Amino acid sequence: MENFDRQKHWEEIYQTKELKDVSWFQPKPETSLSFFEKWNVPTTAKVIDIGGGDSFLVDHLLDLGYQDISVLDISASAIERAKQRLGNRAEQVKWIISDITDFQPTEKYDFWHDRAAFHFLVNEKDISNYMKIAHEGLNPSGVLVIGTFSEQGPKKCSGIEIKQYSEVNMTDRLKALFEKLNCITVDHKTPFDTIQNFVFCTFRKLNPN
Repeated sequence: MENFDRQKHWEEIYQTKELKDVSWFQPKPETSLSFFEKWNVPTTAKVIDIGGGDSFLVDHLLDLGYQDISVLDISASAIERAKQRLGNRAEQVKWIISDITDFQPTEKYDFWHDRAAFHFLVNEKDISNYMKIAHEGLNPSGVLVIGTFSEQGPKKCSGIEIKQYSEVNMTDRLKALFEKLNCITVDHKTPFDTIQNFVFCTFRKLNPN
């Protein structure tokens, strides 16, 4: 997998599969939305959805009145599909086409959400880059929510290897830069009536003394 082309892989996925034909499809991403309620994220907050693709999270956030939403995805095709679906409302969103490990934030976010990208990073360099980018891209009081396949979840997704996490090893991996607030496990029912177990952990940014 040393020469694996992540961007090409995801472009092919989004160019050949309908939204309802991918395992991560959720008409209403209730778990993700629950974090906005739990942490009282104001509608004026700067929010970024990592690996948001053509997920419906952005639709629901717009419905709730969120005014400063960024969606990052490696696939231009995924973002184009989301724009087509949203129509004129797409103009209210900042769209970023980038591999997360190459992302250079130009602003500081209050709420960083990812249920799609982190577990696809399987080598140490990419994971470290992600953590540094997230830490740099968050405001001092910023909140980070990461959802990944749990140790009871799949070992592959969309034909490629993923990295499974537990509450313990995710907390340990991020502890140098982030303080854990809480973790939950969630069963996601795919469009194919299979169950995928996720662990979602919420962290607050640690700031240098």
